[in-house]
Amino acid sequence: MPETPATFAPAAPVFPPGRYGHRRAPRRRRPWVAGLLVVALLAVMGAVSYRLYRQYGDPNYDAQVITYTEITESQLVLDFRVTVPAGGSAICVVRARSRDGAEVAREELRVTAEPGQRHLTARHRLVTTGRAILGEVVRCRPTS
Repeated sequence: MPETPATFAPAAPVFPPGRYGHRRAPRRRRPWVAGLLVVALLAVMGAVSYRLYRQYGDPNYDAQVITYTEITESQLVLDFRVTVPAGGSAICVVRARSRDGAEVAREELRVTAEPGQRHLTARHRLVTTGRAILGEVVRCRPTS
């Protein structure tokens, strides 16, 4: 019966002493460092989310454009409706845009509702640097 070649498990290589330096001992793992980094990252993401929600996402402050009229080379009159908390006020950013989409006017204005009233209608004249074809309310946010 023919002999089958023996299978050998590869042994770890043996390096000549002093030729490649010394091998490092395995480092001790610190799982608490990774946990601390995860907690810090979650805290930062939570803070950023809260700030962005306060700045852009408050559903108590909403605006809708009703119409924009009196469009000339130097002005646009914008009528819009704002929803605020009862008797509250808001700062709204309004702008006008030209045919190519460029911003030709931008202003911040404060609107205030009567006591007990949540909805108010505002009219504002924007002075433009060119002919506007569109007026819009970018956002409304609470007054500080």
